[in-house]
Amino acid sequence: MRPTARLLTGTALTVVALGAFAAPAAYANNDGNHGPETLEIYPSTASHGTTVTVNTTACGKDGHGIGDANSLGAGEFRLNPSTHKEVVVGQFTVPQHAKAGVHWISVACDNGRTARGELTVKHREPSGHVKTGVGGSIGPDTAQVTAGAAVLAAAAVGGVWLMRRRASGAQGH
Repeated sequence: MRPTARLLTGTALTVVALGAFAAPAAYANNDGNHGPETLEIYPSTASHGTTVTVNTTACGKDGHGIGDANSLGAGEFRLNPSTHKEVVVGQFTVPQHAKAGVHWISVACDNGRTARGELTVKHREPSGHVKTGVGGSIGPDTAQVTAGAAVLAAAAVGGVWLMRRRASGAQGH
């Protein structure tokens, strides 16, 4: 029984010790004087040209704020009261020249409080078909590939036949 008692005592002391260190950190961001509040960002991962919506309760009921998306080159944007109680909302567009990676977006409210959150910018991967104006096919078509191979084979056989004919005709004169 002694090992079990030691295990339980050690576990209890660990929980109490961790709780003493974790509790103040959990409440630090809830007070506007100690740091920024959470800024909700949707979508949290975006590509160039995407319209991003941000919202927060930091500005309070009927509050306003100025958003800062300069870290990705989108400049400032306004936040205004939304249809949801005590939530302000604003939007900006991810510019074409924004670098891929994580960017901090922040808001300064008229009431002096702040909020911030992360936006991840990813480069859009090319998709679809290249539109060159020269034509092409939507996908590999077996009949077209076979017909193309037959045309190439016929041209090769014809070329060899013409070269042999010329060679044999040149020797006769």
